Amino acid sequence: MNTRTRRAAVAFCATAMAVSLAACGSAKESKGDDSDKSSSAKKGDDITVGLLLPENQTARYEKFDKPIIEKQISTLTKGKGKLEYLNAKQDATLQSQQIDTMITKKVDVLILDAVDYKAVANGVKKAKDAGIPVVAYDRLAEGPIAAYTSFDNEEVGKTQGEALLKAMGSKATKSSKIVMMNGAITDPNAAFFKKGALSVLKDKVTIAKSYDTKEWKPENANSNMEGAISSIGKGKIAGVYSANDGMAGGIITALKAAGLSKLPPVTGQDAELAGVQRIVTGDQYMSVFKSYPQEAETVAKMAVSIAKNGKLDSGLATGTVDSGTEKGVPSVIVPVVSLTQDNIKDTVIDQGYYTLGEICTAKYKAACDKIGLK
Repeated sequence: MNTRTRRAAVAFCATAMAVSLAACGSAKESKGDDSDKSSSAKKGDDITVGLLLPENQTARYEKFDKPIIEKQISTLTKGKGKLEYLNAKQDATLQSQQIDTMITKKVDVLILDAVDYKAVANGVKKAKDAGIPVVAYDRLAEGPIAAYTSFDNEEVGKTQGEALLKAMGSKATKSSKIVMMNGAITDPNAAFFKKGALSVLKDKVTIAKSYDTKEWKPENANSNMEGAISSIGKGKIAGVYSANDGMAGGIITALKAAGLSKLPPVTGQDAELAGVQRIVTGDQYMSVFKSYPQEAETVAKMAVSIAKNGKLDSGLATGTVDSGTEKGVPSVIVPVVSLTQDNIKDTVIDQGYYTLGEICTAKYKAACDKIGLK
């Protein structure tokens, strides 16, 4: 991330924390200084950090999160820190077993991106009881977590909703029918995305169909969209709210299969390569760009601090959040950006997500040239 972008992110983050979170106080005033006393003895750099990620269908986890976290842990521990990594492949039961595995391995701290934020609460408690603090990552898990970092998830939904209305233009009227393709109900972020989007859309357009898409799977979104097209009529859908890029791909496949000559605008999230390429061609209107490097680096700093000091350094957290079971969890919230054809270079290319060559392959070169992406 360049200096200008990082400064903007810090400023935005401070504003977002003040406006969007049900948070209060600073990390010093919260339990940030003593959030987990189960490991009070200070340790050196020779620590082991456990990392549990929820699935591997979304490209971000293997491409960004895991390698960035691993590199940051190494940097912060002068190469002495180790990472134990497991992926739950969207299976909450498997993730519960993986927590047991990390407890058996006696990791010093556990970074957890939950498959099911409620179901994982017992595992979080077991880890804490075993002297292993848990840092919730990307999704606010329930149970006695020591710290949390993610994006402002309501702001994500608002950003998507506002972009959809902008793309619809004069068609953004109360009589216009849209479809909402929300994420999985087991993911707490999905509820925040939906809430943020509804705050923008509910009084401006008619939500003709709304789905909570099982496991976020593109094939399930595709099936849902086929049902929506059949129910509403293929020529009567003015826009589609899709909570992420993977589902947007399934939605667009269904729309094309229905024989639409002009696709309605479709939103997304995660800035996946396939999603960016669909934005280049105009099949998908936008995605939400989130700085995974910033999020991953932040969680690594939190985890290493807790593992080495037995508590979170007071300067790391910028605010607090409340989960369904915990109050005043020390947190850092990372800002988001609406990604359209206009700022592909300024976001995913300039920040090193993809090269111009990766986006503008032979299949997409003409489309890239058309929008001035050279």
